Amino acid sequence: MEIALLASGGVDSAVATHLICEQGEKPTLFYIKIGADEESEFSCTMEEDLEMVNMLAHQYGLKVETVDLHRDYWERVVSYLIDSVKRGLTPNPDVMCNSLIKFGCFYDRVGRFFDKTITGHYATTLEKDGIKYLATAKDPIKDQTDFLCQITPEQLKQLHFPVGYMMKNEVRSIAEKYHLAPAHRRDSQGICFLGKTTYDSLLRHYLGEREGDIVEWETRKKLGKHQGYWFYTIGQRKGLRLGGGPWFVVHKNIRKNKIYVSKGSSSTELQCRQLELADFHNIATKEIEEREEPQQIFFKIRHSPEFEEGMFIHSKEKSIIIPRHSIQGVAPGQFAVVYIPYQDGRKICIGSGEITRTTIEHHQAI
Repeated sequence: MEIALLASGGVDSAVATHLICEQGEKPTLFYIKIGADEESEFSCTMEEDLEMVNMLAHQYGLKVETVDLHRDYWERVVSYLIDSVKRGLTPNPDVMCNSLIKFGCFYDRVGRFFDKTITGHYATTLEKDGIKYLATAKDPIKDQTDFLCQITPEQLKQLHFPVGYMMKNEVRSIAEKYHLAPAHRRDSQGICFLGKTTYDSLLRHYLGEREGDIVEWETRKKLGKHQGYWFYTIGQRKGLRLGGGPWFVVHKNIRKNKIYVSKGSSSTELQCRQLELADFHNIATKEIEEREEPQQIFFKIRHSPEFEEGMFIHSKEKSIIIPRHSIQGVAPGQFAVVYIPYQDGRKICIGSGEITRTTIEHHQAI
């Protein structure tokens, strides 16, 4: 069997490599390069990553290849991020990277020539009636199915996630026991391509700064100034630099470049009672039907071990989630990821949609 293994230089893909080699397989290791070659504000430092991958390959006698997807990443994922933020949305570049780059461009260029693609993602799969489904990982804190919610059923057929059946501490223990090079490397944080800079620096580079008012939602009183609505998202608390808080962003007026805030996380303007989704992406085609009757589901709107409960209405005309309890800080542009329970305690990820509109408990016209 010809196996491609996406090796990042981190401990998870290293242990995935060990587990597959223990089964007698000899995967080809692929390092996906998304950073620029030239030194720039946004260049990634890939030398240490590649060093770790090469050491791993040497330990198990494997081949290593680098796949340069830098241009694809910036044309597809970064442009999506900038365009979304400019429109006042809250994007999720990790979701799009998995769908468009790791399992999109990589598959088109390389993966299609292999029988199986393996990664270090914390997820599992299961087969039911001959259909392969994406399911939650054993470790609820590390579960990454919400980042995989936009992959296609065709992509899923080829994917395998060995570490998804383990707790993170088990993964670390294996790495230490077998002296894998990344055994003590810290997990990656944030968006990879940013390198040494920050998310705000990226937005400032592409969108600049434009002064606007920070306004209290209930009283319409001006409280301060900001440097551009694109630096803020609904539910955000940090970076407002206002006294007498805590203050939370509850609305953005894109045309007027105004940020509306309310005091306290219990503000009714943060309490969402209904989510409308655009272009629901169905991974589990047999598990969710188009019908007007609500279906009971679990869902997530942000990366967290916790699930929300609710009802899902999915038809050709609309896709709507009605939470069992109102939820806070929902922002258009976020992905709502939908799950159903499975008999062994896992949850099947059936798909996701981009949140386009929310209904809050109380509304005032801006």
